[in-house]
Amino acid sequence: MIRTKKLNVIAAALLLSVMAMGQSAKSKGYVIVTDYLKADGRKDVSDIIQKIIDDNPNRTLFFPDGTYLISKPINTPADPRKSVSLQLSNYAVIKAADGWSHEEAMVRLGGKDPYNSIKIPGSNYYFEGGIVDGNGVATGISIDSGRETSIRNTSIKNVKVGIQINRGANSGSSDSDIHDVNIVGNEQPDCIGVVVIGYDNTLSNMRIGGVHIGVKLCSGGNSLRNIHPLYYSNGYENGEYATSCGFVDESNDNWFSFCYSDQFCTGFMSNGGHSVLTDCFCYWYSSKGGRHTIFKSNGRFNGIITNMTAGMHKGNAAEENIILDAPEEGGQGSFTNLFVSDYSVLTDNSHEKYMK
Repeated sequence: MIRTKKLNVIAAALLLSVMAMGQSAKSKGYVIVTDYLKADGRKDVSDIIQKIIDDNPNRTLFFPDGTYLISKPINTPADPRKSVSLQLSNYAVIKAADGWSHEEAMVRLGGKDPYNSIKIPGSNYYFEGGIVDGNGVATGISIDSGRETSIRNTSIKNVKVGIQINRGANSGSSDSDIHDVNIVGNEQPDCIGVVVIGYDNTLSNMRIGGVHIGVKLCSGGNSLRNIHPLYYSNGYENGEYATSCGFVDESNDNWFSFCYSDQFCTGFMSNGGHSVLTDCFCYWYSSKGGRHTIFKSNGRFNGIITNMTAGMHKGNAAEENIILDAPEEGGQGSFTNLFVSDYSVLTDNSHEKYMK
């Protein structure tokens, strides 16, 4: 009798297991991509992944540990009736195949079926986790359409450009959220950590290394908090260091908070726009170049800089150590509570007229 009961319990458990395995993606709410392909890094799986995306609208696609080799961009829909989210386990790697020749990013969020909505379920989708490996030549992830797209908790390695945020469907606003992301570039002179073209984005808690420019803002309305780009490459020896920069702001009305430019020739650069920097930091741990500049304005200085710390001292001093490089007079910018490790190393004091 007891044996019969045990057998019945085991049979019931097996039946439930079989029933669970037989559940559709729609009933589970997610799709395990390795049910359809092998993640062994040997075979190009870009077409299979694209088909999984196209065949499973409004699902989360889960990538278990393994290497997913792709030879072409994979595109997620922005249309909320078709959109998907991509969830990678911690050691899942999406890798660009040898011979990658596409200008588009490896993963294009909203790369097809553009749409502009935040009210319809499915309109807010994300990329989370894992590793994106650009194999030295590819752009990692782009945001091409949709609203309030998120990239989070992921590592983007060995890339030409880490993340590119293009103009969104909301009159150019992409309204995306990027946070807790690590980017390592390919250490080439055209390498950029993040390029922002669309408006109204939030970037926070990011570490960026191996790039020539940390973050490049081509648009306004962006908020950056706790972003730390670090310069290291062979550019010191090749003479490219002079054009390296932690943060380039080519637009107006962008906000920087607790942002840290580490070892770049120029910490922050503006085209004369209204950049607002609060509690930011520039530091050099060695002198490999002929010039170190905290803030460069290509025109009049209109930045509002509060509580800036400049890590300039005799141990890392360059031939020229400059707080502000602004070729035109008459700007409305200001420095408030500026701290410099050692004022004696400064070779120019033109910033003093803007001190508050």
